[in-house]
Order: sequence, then structure tokens, then C-alpha cells
Amino acid sequence: MILSIRKFYIFLLLFTLQQTVFAAKPVQLKCEYLVRPIGLDNPKPRFTWMMLDETKGAIQNAYRIIIGTDSIQLANKQGIQWDSGKILSSNSLVTYAGKALTPFTKYYWRVEIWDKSNKISSATSTFEMGMMAIENWKGTWISDRNDINTLPAPYFRKVFAAEKKIKSARAYIAAAGLYELYLNGKKVGNHRLDPMYTRFDRRNLYVSYDVTSSLREGKNAIGVLLGNGWYNHQSLAVWNFDKAPWRARPTFCLDLRITYTDGSTDVIISGNDWKTSLSPIISNSIYTAEHYDARLEQKGWNTVDFDDSKWRGITLRAAPSRNIVSQAMHPIRDVEEISVKTIRKFNDTTYLFDLGRNIAGVTKIKISGERGTVIRLKHAERLDSSGHADLSNIDVYHRPKDKSDPFQTDIFILNGEGEEQFMPLFNYKGFQYIEVTSSKPIQLTEKSLVGYFMHSDVPAVGKLSSSNPLIDKLWWATNNSYLSNLYGFPTDCPQREKNGWTGDGHFAVETGLYNFDGITVYEKWMADHRDEQQPNGVLPDIIPTGGWGYGTANGTDWTSTIAIIPWNIYTFYGDSKLLADNYQNIKQYVNYVNGISKDGLTTFGRGDWVPVKSTSDLEYTSSVYFYVDADILAKAAKIFNNKNDYLIYNALAEKIKKAINTKYFNAKTGIYGKGVQTELSMALQWNIVPELSIQLVADNLAKRVIADGMHIDVGVLGAKAVLNALSDNGHSDIAYKLAAQDTYPGWGWWIVNGATTLHENWDMDAKRDISDNHMMFGEIGGWFFKGIGGIKVDEEQPGFKNILLKPHFVEGLSHFEASHDGPFGKIISSWKRTDKGIKYSVKIPANSTASVEIPSIAGKKLFLYGKEMANKIQLLAGNYEFEIR
Repeated sequence: MILSIRKFYIFLLLFTLQQTVFAAKPVQLKCEYLVRPIGLDNPKPRFTWMMLDETKGAIQNAYRIIIGTDSIQLANKQGIQWDSGKILSSNSLVTYAGKALTPFTKYYWRVEIWDKSNKISSATSTFEMGMMAIENWKGTWISDRNDINTLPAPYFRKVFAAEKKIKSARAYIAAAGLYELYLNGKKVGNHRLDPMYTRFDRRNLYVSYDVTSSLREGKNAIGVLLGNGWYNHQSLAVWNFDKAPWRARPTFCLDLRITYTDGSTDVIISGNDWKTSLSPIISNSIYTAEHYDARLEQKGWNTVDFDDSKWRGITLRAAPSRNIVSQAMHPIRDVEEISVKTIRKFNDTTYLFDLGRNIAGVTKIKISGERGTVIRLKHAERLDSSGHADLSNIDVYHRPKDKSDPFQTDIFILNGEGEEQFMPLFNYKGFQYIEVTSSKPIQLTEKSLVGYFMHSDVPAVGKLSSSNPLIDKLWWATNNSYLSNLYGFPTDCPQREKNGWTGDGHFAVETGLYNFDGITVYEKWMADHRDEQQPNGVLPDIIPTGGWGYGTANGTDWTSTIAIIPWNIYTFYGDSKLLADNYQNIKQYVNYVNGISKDGLTTFGRGDWVPVKSTSDLEYTSSVYFYVDADILAKAAKIFNNKNDYLIYNALAEKIKKAINTKYFNAKTGIYGKGVQTELSMALQWNIVPELSIQLVADNLAKRVIADGMHIDVGVLGAKAVLNALSDNGHSDIAYKLAAQDTYPGWGWWIVNGATTLHENWDMDAKRDISDNHMMFGEIGGWFFKGIGGIKVDEEQPGFKNILLKPHFVEGLSHFEASHDGPFGKIISSWKRTDKGIKYSVKIPANSTASVEIPSIAGKKLFLYGKEMANKIQLLAGNYEFEIR
């Protein structure tokens, strides 16, 4: 007899009492989704934590947050800035609601939680405010006296005296372009390519550093090296980077705030007393490469004793914009060092290095040679028939005016003073192979060069393992592509374009969020969207942009990022801030599309980009995304209790859906449009299909896939939808076969042919659209969690407060495990086949619940701890092991 829900909870309680009891405690304390951040601007920062409690049914009954400026006083509950009081709530995401926070102030925050037994525990962390307003800057923006066509990067320096004992010091630096900051000869921090790319004439980012340990009592030297980045784009390409309206010589502003042990403060600032000189970086382009002439080095240029008598004065500049805000996000770093896998020597002046995998980043070379020897490092994804580096698949949009700016080719000129090393500071590339050529004979070994995988250093939160090595490799390759295209904003590819294509960004957002804690990057990118949106609501389809992208095809299927990404952040994190920040922008956008649409249908879009063979109707696919945007807007209006907007946009969404079904749906046959995979799957994925027809449409999709030889026949829009449409509607086995297909066309076809990243084209021998590191087909990385592991968000209780667990025991796998570290902790969904049936193991983190739906298997029953169970059950926090036998 199946155990009733009431009896089950009695049984669960008795089982719980037998378990070892551990004291609950708050862990993973974060402010603005960062650990102990400094330099925050948000006057109402968000606090998050997790409850560590392994007991069954663990839940937080209440919390209390106390904030002060002194850790000792905080422990004694004295000198309090904010005391939330005891709040009877299981919330672990709380927005500050105390007295106004002050700039440059370090705060200690303590969270107390009460568990289900009302036992109290606590933990403490810190956060620190930054400038908070442009008026708090003391420094002046400075640059050198050169124009936008000057190639060498500029050095800047200043010597100052700290006459008293230093208690603490913070450096705040904003730049238009890129910078490297040095104190007393050493680089400050481990970030790369700061600050992140923005619409420079509308928003600039500053970065904050704790530099207490870098300073000393007495004389100190500050050094700044500026690169062009996206601000002064000197390379020529079809994207018109060089025509950006903000373009100018790089510039920066710096405040170094020192607090002495006697309580006094001093601010060292950028201004007229700085000096400048050109550096050995004789050319730098974020798009192409970097050139360095070691003969021009000025050793010790950033130290106190350097003779700068030949250096020039600086020029003062206006701030690039009036919106200078903190870069409160996970920075770009050299995350992984990759050794050379093989080396091939063609002759004494030509070597080919193979890293064994495709990455985004840079290389570092160590080399000895005669003074003036010119070393070229060409970075490529492919080799030609002779084994040399081949750039023909990725240099197609480069428009060089001459041979002085070769694509993805660093140039290093030796000074001849023993072993030298070079690594570019203001560039990154996409590559696997590095062909090193020299103007004179050199000796290199596989130890002479290493690669650095660079990307926004977002913490990993997802993990997969399965019995099929192809699936594991595909998941790994998908993550490689995702990270290769995360440089402060999501891009399409790290070599040919480096553009923030909006479509690629939202096609892959679930893959990103299942696998990485990326909220800080997405919040920054959505601010870029708000910066770029036209007054009429239109968005470009690359963001940020210097102007390219406001065309005729930048429609709903691409620029739905404005709605889809905030909605996904809300469902994954349970945080509505980004949705609120973008609410009016979504509304403007939907209103614009509605204004140019006829009877609820629109042709505003790009369509199903790079399909295998079948095309889909542009009006149909664009209108589906129009519906998605209107539906998200209606749901957001409901969340924010905007009743009038809810009525308006819910009605609009229903109008669009009805228009799509009236024109494109044959209710008798269950076919949308021509009945190709993209058209059928999009209707299912985005809830267009009338409820009574869902299974018929899904069955037709399954039949179509079978008719297509159990292979995909989709472009980017279908690739987002097809696997979900199948697995969500009774055809998970077919979805898995598509995902695991190792012959053309399919994701697996790339993997069996040696791919370590996702490609841009299903056809690896296509004549165009053939980047080997692209993210637009990347939904599969999220589908593994949803379609096999069955870990899904619950829109009614977002942020995995309630987890939907709907695993699929697909044919072809003997075991599968997915884990995701959500806002409440680690979620695990793991199953394996046994002689008797299947064992299904679940971990639900403390303070959350799960709605579990386990597939029925003919002739078998479901058991939990020996008790027969129904296939649908609601579970409290804890570890569970089901058996199907």
C-alpha cells in the first residue's frame, strides 16, 4: 500500500530523530554576491547566506542582521548601524534597510539564524563602501599629450611620501581604456583587462583595491600603464570599432586614500604633478594583438628611485561620462595555466606549439636571442594542410590597412639581455595553436611557452558525471566555450569578433547559471543594455557597441535579452532586483515591438541562424519571442503588484499567442508552420501550444526527429528549444539520443572530431560561420541538468526555494549525476541502474524543499527507506535514496 503524505511525514519525523544532530550555522556570507567586497556603491546592498544543517527537514525559522563599524562593538550589540530585529522568516536574501551608509567605510555584518528547534547560531563578515557618488572623487582625469593615432601605450608615475605609520590604504582607479596599476614596482591585484567594457560616454567603471601591504612609511611610487581596450580601438574591422563616438586617447583617474594609525587621512590623487612617457608596448589592440619592443624598456619606471627627468607632463581631461560606478563583479583573471602538449620544429626560425585544447586568453613566452630579433606569435584555432597556423576561419572580419597589425599575432622584439619573457597585458585571443617565427635562429622547447585561460572568474556551481564519456566531454567543452566568451559580458567568440551578441547571450544563459555563479556579470551586462537602449525602446544586437547593431534585424529573437536574462536571474536566485531595474526598459521594448507589429505578429528578427538544412518562418519565430517578452513583462508586473500593467501585458501576450496559433498552427494535424524541428519545438518550449494539443505536437516533433534520421535539424533558435521540448513532453529518450549523437549533424559530432569547445556551424567544413569556439548552440549545457538530472526552477518559489526534481532515466545511460549549488546550498540529483531497477538519490539543501516527480517504470514500484511511495511527492531538506524495483 502506498504511504500517505501524512503517514510519510510521521515516518520521516521518526527517521529524523534517529539521525545525529548537528548544530545549524550560517555559511557562505556574501554582500552583493561577493565575499567581503570593498568599494561598493549600492546604498542598499543585498546580503545572502546559506544555512548549513544536515538534519532532515532543516529550516531557518528566523534571522536577524546586525551591522556596525566596529567588530567588537558588533559582538556586544553596541554602536549599531542597522538591526533588523528577529524576523520570523526563512529568507536568506535580505536588502539593507538601515541608516544611510557612508563612503569609504568598512562595515561588519552579523547574521543570526534560528533553526527548526529555535537554536541560535551566527556568523560575521564585512563589506566596504566605495565612492558612492561622483562628487567624492578628489583626483582629476589625466592622459598623455598624444592623440588617438599614437601607437605606444603610455606610462604614468608619481612619487609621494607617507610620513606616518599606515593603518590602511585603498586605491580607487577609473579608466577609459585598460590599465595596470603598480605600487613600488609591483602590480596591484591579480585582475586582467580592467575595467570592463562599457558604453564609455555613458558609464565608466572604477575598481577598488586594498593596498595596505603595498605601501611603506616614507617615499612610495605609483605607476599606471594604460592600454587602448575598446575605448581607443585602432584596429579596423567590419564592426566599426574605430568609429565609436567616445573614442579618445586612454585616460584615468585615481584616488589613493591612506588612513594613518593616529586616525588622520591623506588622499594621493591623479593630477598635474604626474609625469608620463611612452612604454615598450609599441602597439596594443584588444581585437588583434600586442607588440612589445624590449629595447625600449625603462627598468624600474614604477619605483621610487627611477630618474624621470626626461619624462613629460600630463594633460588634464574631462571625465568620459558623469556616471562613474563601482565594478562590483567577479573580475577577469588568468584562471588556468596550460602547458604545451606538443611542439613541432619546422626549422631554426619556425616552431608550432599545440596546447591540446581551444581556449581564450594569452600566451607567455620565455626566450633568449640577439638584440633586435623579432619574434612573432601567431595564435590560431586550426592548422593548414602543411601543419602551419591557419587563421582563415577567424580573420574574415579584420580589415587591416597594411601589414603592421596582423590578426592574433603578438610581436616581441628582444633586447638581447639573457632570457626574456613576454605576455600581452591588453589583449586576449581565441586559439589552440601558436606558431612562433623569428627573424633570426632561436632555440625553443615545449617549456618555452605556456597558455593562460582567461575569463571572468565566476565560481563554478554545477557539476555533471555520467556513464557516457561523450556526455561528460560535451559538458566540459560547453563550459569551456561559455568561459571563453565571458569577459565582463557574454560574447559570441573570443577571436573573430569578441562581440556581445544578445542572442548568444540569452540562448546560453541557463547553461551559464546552472554551471557558474554569474549574477554579477549579468547585472553589469544588463546595465549595458540600459545604456544602449534608444529612447524609442530599440536595442542593438551587439552590446556594448560603438554604433554597429541598430539595424533592421536586431529584433525579438536576439534582443529579448532585455527580458529573458532578468527573468532567469530571478528564477535562479530568487532576486527580483535586476527584474525591477529593467522593468521600464522591458516595457519600452515591448511597446516598440507592439507598435511595429500587425495584429500581434512581427517579422522583427534574424531568424533561426545557421540551421542544418531546414528554415523556419521569420514571422513565426520572431513572434514567439515577442510573446516571451510580453509574458515576462506581465509576470514581472504581477510580482511588483502593478495590476494595470499586468492586465495590459497579459492581454497582449494572449493576443500574440492567439495570432501565432491562428496563422501557424493546424490543430487537426498538430503541426506548426512547415512542421520542421525548430517550429515544433519553439511552440512547445515557449508555451505557445494549446494545452490539449501539447502531446500531439510533441509526438509530431518526435516523429520529425526520427524522420530526420535521429539527428537535429535546427539553427540557434531550435537548438535552444528542441531538447527541452522533447524531454518535457514524454520523449526524453529521443532528446538524449539527439544530445549524444556522434555523427553529423550534432553536438557530439564536434566532440568525436576532437573539439574541446562548441563550434559555430554544425558543418565543420562549411565555407563561412566557422569559428571553433562559439556559444550560440550552448543550451545543451543547461539541458543536461534539466532534461536528464531533472533539476528545475520553480517560478512560484524561485531561487530553488522549492526545487522541481523531474529526472529522466534515459536509455543509453547506466548512471547520471547532476549537482547545482543554488542560493540555499547543494542540490544533487543522481541515478544509477541496478540489477533490480534504479536507485535515485537526492540531496535537498537546508531551508528548501522539493517537488519530486519520478518516472513510472512498467511492472516496478517506487520505495523510500523500504516504504512504497507515490511517484509524486513533496520533500523537506535532507538526503534521500529511492529505489525502483
